[in-house]
Amino acid sequence: MSQRVAILLSGGGSNMVRLIESMTGDHPARPVLVLSNDPDAGGLAKARALGVETAAISHKAFKGDRPGFEAALSVPLAAARPDIICLAGFMRVLTADFVRQWQGRMLNIHPSLLPKYRGLNTHARAIEAGDAEAGCTVHEVTAELDDGPILGQARVPIQPGDSAESLAARVLAQEHCLYPAVLRRFAAGDRRPILLP
Repeated sequence: MSQRVAILLSGGGSNMVRLIESMTGDHPARPVLVLSNDPDAGGLAKARALGVETAAISHKAFKGDRPGFEAALSVPLAAARPDIICLAGFMRVLTADFVRQWQGRMLNIHPSLLPKYRGLNTHARAIEAGDAEAGCTVHEVTAELDDGPILGQARVPIQPGDSAESLAARVLAQEHCLYPAVLRRFAAGDRRPILLP
């Protein structure tokens, strides 16, 4: 019996596309829903084109009422009955209560080598710090922002003259490799971290 996967996004959904494309053949999971906080998110049309059901709950309608927004978000999630939730560029901070419902079943990808650079502007911060490398991390979601057990990391050398944009583009290419690999292993019940060079 395949694991059921819901993917949450806020934007264009490039990681979501890679996850959906990976869930074929002998993969232990299948996508059942792509859900966004933005009805205009480009990823929704891409998901529909890939044959996956979509839903959108605009956070703007809730004006600071995060529990109310999450209650609305939970309606399509409950209908889809996912075993695993993948956050893929979902730009809303989730409350501890929501996270607790999915603890141990919710994954996120973050564009830094956690625990370094939680939050935003990760690439600029790595360059400003003079780091030799940047990268991305897939981790289990906990109530703490960009925290939780690390399930995979990919490292990307920072090159002389890199801008935040040029570094971000190379890190994103690694995200597209790492996230599907981690999901496949996680859906099979294996939580050993995957480390890409």
